[in-house]
Amino acid sequence: MSGWRWGANLATLANGLLGAGAVAYTLTGNPRFALLLMVGAIGFDGLDGLLARRAGGTPSVVGRVLDSVADSFSFALAPAVLVAFHTFNAGSWQPFHLAAVLVGVEVAVLAIARLVYFTLRGHAHPNFVGASTPQNALAIAIAVLFVDVPGFLGTVPAALLVVVAVLAPLMVLPIPYPKLRRGGALRGTMALTSLALAAALLPEQWWPAPGSTWYLFSEFASALAALGIALYYLLGPLTVRAAEREGAKGASHG
Repeated sequence: MSGWRWGANLATLANGLLGAGAVAYTLTGNPRFALLLMVGAIGFDGLDGLLARRAGGTPSVVGRVLDSVADSFSFALAPAVLVAFHTFNAGSWQPFHLAAVLVGVEVAVLAIARLVYFTLRGHAHPNFVGASTPQNALAIAIAVLFVDVPGFLGTVPAALLVVVAVLAPLMVLPIPYPKLRRGGALRGTMALTSLALAAALLPEQWWPAPGSTWYLFSEFASALAALGIALYYLLGPLTVRAAEREGAKGASHG
C-alpha cells in the first residue's frame, strides 16, 4: 500500500474520531467544541479524498465503505445529536423537545441514506446527486451559531428546526451539486466557507462576552460562512447544468 493510501486511511480515521468526539461533547453540554470538531472532520474528509486521488488506481469498495462509516459519525450522527439534545440550553428548548428529536432523526436517517446511495452508486456519477453530507453539516453548524449557541440572533429553537428540516431532504432529492475537486465549481468558495466557520468557532471556545471584540469577530466570520453556504445551495445546481450544457455542445462539435 502506498504512502498516499496510508495517509488517506489515517485521514478517514481522524474524520470518524472527530465525529464521535462531537457526539460526546454535545451530550456532555459543550456544543461549541462539538461544532469545532465537526468542522475539523470536514477538513479531514476533504484531505482523505485528496490523498486517495494522489494514490491513484481504482478506489476500493472497502475504502468507500470505511469513508462512509466515518462520515456517518461526523455528518449524520453528530449534527443529528446537536439538533436533538440541548442539555446546555434546556430551558429554552424544553417546549420543543419532541420536535427537536424528530428533526434530529430526520437528519440522521436522510444523511445515512445518502451515504449508502453514494457508496453503492453515487460515487460513479460525475456530480453529486443531492447536497453532500459535509455541506449539510456545515449548514447546520452555521444555523446553530446564529439561532442557538451562542445565538447571534438570539435563541430561536423554532427557526433552527425549520432550517434544518428544510435542508435535510436536499441530501436525497435528485438535485445535482458539483463535486468539490481541483478546478471544480465552488471549490474555492466552500474552502473559504469552512475556514471562515473555523475562524468563527475558535474564539467561541472561550465564550466571549456579547459585544466584545472576539464576539464581533466570530459573528462576522459566521456571516461570511453563511454567505458561502448560501451560494453553494443556490448556485451549485446551476454550475452543474452549465457544465453539462458545455459538455453537450462540445460533443456536438466533436
